[in-house]
Amino acid sequence: MISVPPPSAAALRAPAIVVHGLDHALAALAPGRAVLLLSGVAAGCFAGAPWWRALIARARAAYPGTEMADLLDCADSPAAALAALRAGQLAIGLGEGSPARWRVVAAAAESGAVLFARRPPALDLGLADRGALDPFSPRAARLIAAWLMTEPAPLR
Repeated sequence: MISVPPPSAAALRAPAIVVHGLDHALAALAPGRAVLLLSGVAAGCFAGAPWWRALIARARAAYPGTEMADLLDCADSPAAALAALRAGQLAIGLGEGSPARWRVVAAAAESGAVLFARRPPALDLGLADRGALDPFSPRAARLIAAWLMTEPAPLR
């Protein structure tokens, strides 16, 4: 398990950016503003918590001074959410309609993790309508900087 500090309340409320790989995470952290790194939809189910934890650890190491939190989306899968908890994930997305959600809620409370029933509004760096967007291009930098200046919506 990769040990990380618990996410701050401020970082959990920071503007969210969906990252699909290390290049997206580094681009999101580059401006040096507080950010919530959000996995792609259901990434906890298909890529898994170990991949996400390793990606976040590398991003955090590259930008240690940037306040950030990370949220792994596990869709409606309690198994993926429990695996994420075992891997040390402290912020997890799990749909309200998920079967056995109450078990995950109890496990999260025991481990000090935070569960989110809905994805926050986010800038998705992998959206197809942006075309083949180089995350380090001037256009991407402008999109990210503008998004990080927005007021985040309440979570949970």
